[in-house]
Amino acid sequence: MKNAFVHIKGDIFGGLTAGIVALPLALAFGVSSGLGPTAGLYGAIFLSFFAALLGGTNTQISGPTAPMTAVSMVVIGALIASNDGSIEKALPIILAVFMLAGFMQVGLGFLKLGKYIRYIPYPVVSGFMTAIGLIILITQLLPVLGYYAKEDTPYVETFKPQAEAIILGNILDEEAGEGLLVLEDFSETVSRGKAITESQILGESQTLAAKSASGVLGALRVMPSALQNISWIEFLLAMGTIFIIYGFKRITTAVPSTLVALIVMTGVAVLFVPSYRPITAIPQGFPIPKWEIFTELSIGQLLPYVFTALTLSLLGAIDSLLTSVVADNMTKTRHNPDKELIGQGIGNSISAMFGGIPGAGATIRTVVNINSGGKTRISGMIAGIVLLLILLLFSNAASTIPAAVLAGILVTVGIGVMDYKGLRAIPSLPRDIKLGKLGISSEVVIMLVVMLLSTVWNLVYAVGIGLIMASLMFMKKIGDLTESMSKVSSGSKEKLWEDETTYAELKSDKIAIKHINGPLFFGSKDGFSKLAKEIPSVAETVLFRFDRMEYIDQSGLYALEDLLVDLSNQNMKVYFIHLPSQPRYMMERIGLVPRLVPAANIFEELPDFLKHIKSLNK
Repeated sequence: MKNAFVHIKGDIFGGLTAGIVALPLALAFGVSSGLGPTAGLYGAIFLSFFAALLGGTNTQISGPTAPMTAVSMVVIGALIASNDGSIEKALPIILAVFMLAGFMQVGLGFLKLGKYIRYIPYPVVSGFMTAIGLIILITQLLPVLGYYAKEDTPYVETFKPQAEAIILGNILDEEAGEGLLVLEDFSETVSRGKAITESQILGESQTLAAKSASGVLGALRVMPSALQNISWIEFLLAMGTIFIIYGFKRITTAVPSTLVALIVMTGVAVLFVPSYRPITAIPQGFPIPKWEIFTELSIGQLLPYVFTALTLSLLGAIDSLLTSVVADNMTKTRHNPDKELIGQGIGNSISAMFGGIPGAGATIRTVVNINSGGKTRISGMIAGIVLLLILLLFSNAASTIPAAVLAGILVTVGIGVMDYKGLRAIPSLPRDIKLGKLGISSEVVIMLVVMLLSTVWNLVYAVGIGLIMASLMFMKKIGDLTESMSKVSSGSKEKLWEDETTYAELKSDKIAIKHINGPLFFGSKDGFSKLAKEIPSVAETVLFRFDRMEYIDQSGLYALEDLLVDLSNQNMKVYFIHLPSQPRYMMERIGLVPRLVPAANIFEELPDFLKHIKSLNK
C-alpha cells in the first residue's frame, strides 16, 4: 500500500481535475437519459470510485459516457412508456436492468472474456459511434430550441382522443380485475367514466406527446413545430455554451472549456435572464439506496430485459477497454482487461442501486487525469470523492444550471463522438461488392447499415445485425481466398509438385493426383462437388496429397465423403499421402477411414505409395 502513495500529489491533481471535468458531462448525460441530472451525477460518483478501486487500469476515470447514455436513453424511454408514462413506476425495473448489466460485466470478467472484445469489427464500432453522435445531436436540438412537446398545447391536443381511450381502457381493465365488468350492465363503467377529470386527460395527452417526440424520429417529427416556436432565450444560452466550448480551447486547454462554459453561461442566466428554464433540482445529502429494486420486483419481471442488459454490459465493456488501450499507450503500461470488467461491473451495479445511470471508462476524462499527473487508481477514487463533495456542498448551486446549457454541452459531445476517421475512409476502401457497373466496399455497407439502423430504429438490434453481416462477409472472403488457394482441377491439368516430377509412374493417365492446398471447410467445399466429374474416366487410381491441409471441418468432411463415394462407385482406388492428425481424427470419427479409405491406403511419404503401386503391378 505504501507504493500506492508514491505518486499521491499527481493523483490528487489528476483526480481533482478529472472530477471537475466530469461534472458538466455527468449532469448533461443524466438529463439526456431521461432520469435527470441527479442520476448522471450518482452514476459518475459511484462508478468512478469503485471502477478505479477494483478495476484493472490504474489511470482510468469512469462515469456516464455518450454510447452508454444513448442506449440507456432508449431503455429508459421504452420502460417509462410501458409503465403509463410514469418514471416512478418504471424506476425499479430500469435500475434492475442497469444492475443486471453490471452483474453481467462481472461475469464477463470472471469468465476471462475481456481479451475477446477486440475482435468486434471496426465497421460495426464505427457505425455505432457515428450513430451515437447523430442520436445525441438530433435529440438535443429540441432543448436547444427551447421546445418541449408536452408544453406545446396544440400538439398535446391532438393526443386527446387517444388519451381518453387509454384512460377508459384502464378503467375496463380495473373492473375486469375486480370482477365488476358485466356486459349487460355498464353502470359502474359509466360512473367511473364520469369521474375522469380534464387534468387526467391532459396528463395522459402530455405523456403521449412526449413519447411521440422522443428519439430521433420523434425529434424530426416535431422539428417543424420546434422551429416555429423557438424560445430565443434558451437558444442563445445553448449557442453561447457551444461558442465558449469551441472558442476557449483556442485560448488554452489548461482549463476545461466545458467547465468554463457551464460556469459562465449559468452566471449569465442567473444574473440577466430571470425567465430561463433550470434543470431538475438536485437533492441534497448522501445518495439513498433504492431498495425497491429488490422489494418490488420479481425475477420474472426482469427476464424480458436480459438481452437488453447484455447489450449494455457488452457496450460498456467495449467502451471501457478501448479507453484502457488509450491509457496504456499514454502511460506505457498494460491493463488487465478481465479485472477491468469486474471493476466496471461492480461500479455499475452499485451505481444502479443508488439510482445512477450506467457508464464506462471515459476517454477524455482519463486523458485529463493522466495529463494532470494521475498515476494510480487513487486518482479515479479521488475524482469520485470530488463529485460527491460537490453533491453534498453545492447541490443548490448546481440546481440553477440552465437546461439549455447542458443541451449545448451535449451537442458538442454528439459532434465529437462521431467517427470521422471511418467516414473519411469511405471513398478509399476497396469496392468488393458489385452493383451493376458500380462498386461499394462491404465494410462501408456494414458501417452504414449499423449507423442508419442505430439512428432510426434500435441500437441493440443494429449492432447484432452488423455483427452478423460482418461475420458472414468475413467468412465469404476467407472462403473465396481459401478456395482460390485450394486447386481442385483434374489430373491432366494439375501441375505436378516438384517431388513428383521425377517419377514416371505419376505421369500416367491411370493415376490422377489431387493436391489439397489449405483448410477444407464450408467456404472451400464447393469445388469438391465437381471434382468427381473432372477426374479422367481412364484413371484407375486417385491420389490425394494432404501435405498442405492442416484442418477440415464438418462441411469439408462430408464434401470429401461424397466425393469418395462417387469415386468408389466408379471402381477407382483412393490413396492418401501425409494425412495430418486433425483431418485423420475427423475422418475416423465418422468412419470415412477405414470404410471408404482403408488404413493400408494411407501413406506418410510419396515413395511409400510408389512402392505399394509397384508391388501391385508385379
